[in-house]
Amino acid sequence: MELRTQIKKLSLWIFIIPFVAVNLCLFISVNYQIFDNTFLTVDQIGRSGPTFPYIDGGVSISRTARTYPTFLIFKPSMILTSIFLIMYWIKTNRIINFYQNLENNKNLFKTFGILSAVFLIIHSIFLGIKFDYDLYKFFRRFVLLGFILFEVIAQSLLVYRLFKLKSIMYKDINNYVLILKIILVTILVIVAVTTLPIVVSSGNIHFKHALEWNYFVGVILFYLLTFMFWKKG
Repeated sequence: MELRTQIKKLSLWIFIIPFVAVNLCLFISVNYQIFDNTFLTVDQIGRSGPTFPYIDGGVSISRTARTYPTFLIFKPSMILTSIFLIMYWIKTNRIINFYQNLENNKNLFKTFGILSAVFLIIHSIFLGIKFDYDLYKFFRRFVLLGFILFEVIAQSLLVYRLFKLKSIMYKDINNYVLILKIILVTILVIVAVTTLPIVVSSGNIHFKHALEWNYFVGVILFYLLTFMFWKKG
């Protein structure tokens, strides 16, 4: 089925583009000396000492991505990823309706998935723009939280629906990957709930940064599993 092939391709790009983008921003931030005395000289705020933030939480994604020249990588990459996400959720809604013998049914996972993509676009546009207003700071946090919340809800609802339909879809899917997707989404939900008190409190900066990097990978890993989930049409 051509629709499965389209979803597989979109899923792979949704994983590759943001993963490469944020880690390239990290590389530039840590190795800023390479770009000294060039037109790509890294802004002071975006410079970081040696760190592997997935473990030590030495720097945040925001700091590595919001200044020149890394925002030239991050913003277009996230906006492109968001567009692919919208296409992914629309096409996934169509394929689920196909297996349910429904037409034009708007599943909730589609709504939350598209909302998460829209919030990611807004977050990408406003990243690095400074206004010294409490309302603006709240708005940025709200948008970022909205992206994460809606994305995890969308993934959870989709996995639940796939599990319910697995007996109908069994010829077209990999059941082992479905189990991995269920485990991944469960971990994302548990981590989100258990770490929320720490995230909203002050302090624990390094822990928050490490959580941010690893949670980001967990969210996009869902799409790599989606690529492996659907069998070739």
